[in-house]
Amino acid sequence: MTSFPKLLLPAAYVTDAAQHIRLAKTRVSLLTMVVADDASTDELIDALSEAAERGVDVEVSADIFTYGELSGFFFPTRYRTAQSRKTTRMSKRFINSGVKFIWLGRSHATLFSGRTHIKWCMVDDTVYSFGGVNLYKKGIENNDYMLTIDDGLLADRLIDEYHRLVRADAGDYSYRSHSFKHGDDTVLIDGGFVGDSIIYRRACQLAAEATHVTLVSQYCPTGKLSGLLKKTSSRLYFNPPSNAHHLNRAVIRTGMFLSGHKTLYTKSRYLHAKFMLFDMPDGRRVAMTGSHNFVNAGVLLGTREIALQTENPRTIKQLEDFLRTVIV
Repeated sequence: MTSFPKLLLPAAYVTDAAQHIRLAKTRVSLLTMVVADDASTDELIDALSEAAERGVDVEVSADIFTYGELSGFFFPTRYRTAQSRKTTRMSKRFINSGVKFIWLGRSHATLFSGRTHIKWCMVDDTVYSFGGVNLYKKGIENNDYMLTIDDGLLADRLIDEYHRLVRADAGDYSYRSHSFKHGDDTVLIDGGFVGDSIIYRRACQLAAEATHVTLVSQYCPTGKLSGLLKKTSSRLYFNPPSNAHHLNRAVIRTGMFLSGHKTLYTKSRYLHAKFMLFDMPDGRRVAMTGSHNFVNAGVLLGTREIALQTENPRTIKQLEDFLRTVIV
């Protein structure tokens, strides 16, 4: 079964996914950068464990960056906070209930290089992806979204990608970024190869051709894309430095200083959504949406990412509605 993508805000995504997981018949495959057991994720954590206990094939992977995010430390060996300890108990609960649980990125020395930044969840033939929602209280409170699509073929393909990624992480190797067609849309995946991002390259290609670009990201665009956006009509929405803390504040300030870009985003709620809208000379409208922040640092550090490139007017309208109602 195939359907058009539907945009879900973070809390609605968690609730919808948990409901589907409770009804899952054969499989659940969840990949996220950050996952934690707190009041905002209780229903999802319970649903995953209960599904595994009743015999559903449940696999969950999250990046070890989770501990750095929860603890405020740069190295993943200092699991000292109460929330970090609770997250360790969550992972043990997963394993005891029969969930195939894996922490990704253990072989990396710091929390910066080789991160898995992809977010997706497949429940039987339902896919949740192409957004930026991390599964913990702060992530769910951000201005963000996920797309959900009922499509068994897409679910099959992304589960294959999941297993490829897990094997690569276990073997401490990366693979080239690549893409595949999904109907009239294109799915783009960065495999963590340092300096290689098909998502960033495609964003640059489209920006170079477009007559107007709208960008939404948590960070100020950097690198080649930044220069291209200065050469064309563009509207940029990213967090002002005052919305961020510690390293993120420094990243945004540095990006703004080097690029000269200003942000149109004025709200105090942290912006974590990531998409671009391109108006093309021939009248086409193209969107890119996913986990990539459209900054060059992710390319240089070999971050694993996913994005959807689409010209579907229904999907584009939902992104525009999100822009109008949540961002502007």
